[in-house]
Amino acid sequence: MLVVDDVVEVAAPAEVVWSVLTDFDRYGEWNPFIDRCRAELTVGAPIDMRVRQLLPRPLPMREYIHTVVPGRKFGYSMKPLPLGALRSLRSHELIPLDGGRTRYESHFELAGWLAPLVGLLFGRGFRRGFPGMTTAVEREAERRHAA
Repeated sequence: MLVVDDVVEVAAPAEVVWSVLTDFDRYGEWNPFIDRCRAELTVGAPIDMRVRQLLPRPLPMREYIHTVVPGRKFGYSMKPLPLGALRSLRSHELIPLDGGRTRYESHFELAGWLAPLVGLLFGRGFRRGFPGMTTAVEREAERRHAA
């Protein structure tokens, strides 16, 4: 299994961080990992992304939203491959803190018997990309909050 967890405390209220995370059309403006994203924040809806990996061009991905707790959390995953070959889980969770701050928890996991191979091919990009996105969420939320 490949797991990438990252946590930051953002100097902005949860509402602002949520607005950054769910403003899918603007991901390309601030997100170093996902240069394009289209989605409706509805359980069962697709989330279409172009992910900047280690390849020369962004990799198109389609996953499906499985969890939405407005203002607090959303998660999505790929359609699992047959026979338990590969499955993914991605989630974003916000925890309001005192003083108008927010704890942002980013989680990604890849499991199944193909996960070691996919991890070998793309793990380095995931380990760089997801934390890069977490930091970018923090910066963009703080920028929007200050504006």
